[in-house]
Amino acid sequence: MKAGGVALIPALVAAAITLLIWFVIPVPVGVTPNAWHLLALFVGTIAAIIGKAMPIGAVALLSIGLVALTGVTNDKPALAIADALSGFSNSLIWLIGIAIMISRGLAKTGLGNRIGYHFIAWFGKKTLGVGYALALSELVLAPVTPSNTARGGGIIHPIMKSIASSFGSSPEQGTERKIGHYLSLVNYHSNPITSAMFITATAPNPLVVKLIADTTGAQISLSWSTWALAALLPGLICMLLMPLVIYAVYPPEIKSTPNARHFAHEQLTAMGPMSYGEKVMIGVFGLLLLLWAGIPALLLGAGWAFDTTAVAFLGLSILLVTGVLSWDDVLKEKSAWDTIMWFSALVMMATFLNKLGLVQWFSGLVETNIAGFGLIWQVSVLVLVGVYFYAHYFFASTTAHITAMFAAFFAAGLALGAPPMFLALLLAGASSLMMSLTHYATGTSPIIFGSGYVSMENWWVAGFVMSIVNLAVWAVVGGIWWSMLGYW
Repeated sequence: MKAGGVALIPALVAAAITLLIWFVIPVPVGVTPNAWHLLALFVGTIAAIIGKAMPIGAVALLSIGLVALTGVTNDKPALAIADALSGFSNSLIWLIGIAIMISRGLAKTGLGNRIGYHFIAWFGKKTLGVGYALALSELVLAPVTPSNTARGGGIIHPIMKSIASSFGSSPEQGTERKIGHYLSLVNYHSNPITSAMFITATAPNPLVVKLIADTTGAQISLSWSTWALAALLPGLICMLLMPLVIYAVYPPEIKSTPNARHFAHEQLTAMGPMSYGEKVMIGVFGLLLLLWAGIPALLLGAGWAFDTTAVAFLGLSILLVTGVLSWDDVLKEKSAWDTIMWFSALVMMATFLNKLGLVQWFSGLVETNIAGFGLIWQVSVLVLVGVYFYAHYFFASTTAHITAMFAAFFAAGLALGAPPMFLALLLAGASSLMMSLTHYATGTSPIIFGSGYVSMENWWVAGFVMSIVNLAVWAVVGGIWWSMLGYW
């Protein structure tokens, strides 16, 4: 039921939660009234996002206005509005927004499809090979596609459906188990893994970077290259295991797919030679990866280091100057502008919850409860990460989950004695890997689940199995790898 542009019931629930915390629940000892009132606005915002009371950008806009009007961060109106708008000055927010605009070129030029069909032409003899082709396509696109939904749901999923249809596998005919069921699961489960491998692979990752830096007083500030190197080995192992695990749990009826390669070659022939726009896109992607990875600084010295966000602006500028993207393309990329809006609001609120001491208070509660079991830090961290991870069953937004829980759980883990870098990298990975769990876990999941190839029961079983595999690899292999790199 809607009233104007508002879904009435979710909006009333969010408003009731906000008013309950603000006016009814007493301010706990050790928490200032301003911090508690900001928490009320924050929880109400998260509830509105989860309940989809309004589009997330609209919810963010309302939250920014309420923070400024209520003066919870500062009694002076001029300073309160400056605080409320402070999120827009965060460079990581613009990194993601600009990168989403750049990734629009994948769809416009057709380069994303070409990459996917090339992998299928190379690996498509067997169904398992087609699965790996889809996974590799995800991996290649991930560093420059901050919208995991656009990557997994908008680029890879149509390719997957075309392949399944070419083998007569469709939900409408009741033949989804031929091959489409398996490929759908591989299509989806590639998405959380690749999202965990690069800061620029999904929009909430820079939020994780910001929260880690704030909690540690900037002692840990994950760069693009540090994150990518840390996630390289556990990510590749997860990508190697995932198609095999799903193949074992839900084996497809069709095991051999020689026609898949023929189908991919047909699609590539129909696309014709690589276009001017595709060539420019490849050049821009190569330049972005080169500069984000810090290769010039590594070879030529610190004077050749470039800010990650500035590099993203350079990439977009090249696409505009060469005409691969027009300014209208940039203006029409609603998801980018939407991301900048909601990201700015949530980063602002999370930052001031930390400044006002609320995060430290809540993390103290978490740490006290876990420490009460008297466990060694290794086991305590596993419990902490497990609770954080599987709480995603109750969230329909990765961003909302990270904003609500990450900072407090990270601070609690530090208090329990976990090495800071180990904990930061483990929780950072978990923040994307938790998307594997449900058919509503992130924007990609309803797209792929909605195509009807996989039942809800099969989706949840596969999600739980992959959650155990992914977490085990990230904790054990990742932990050893990070130690070898000297990170902890």
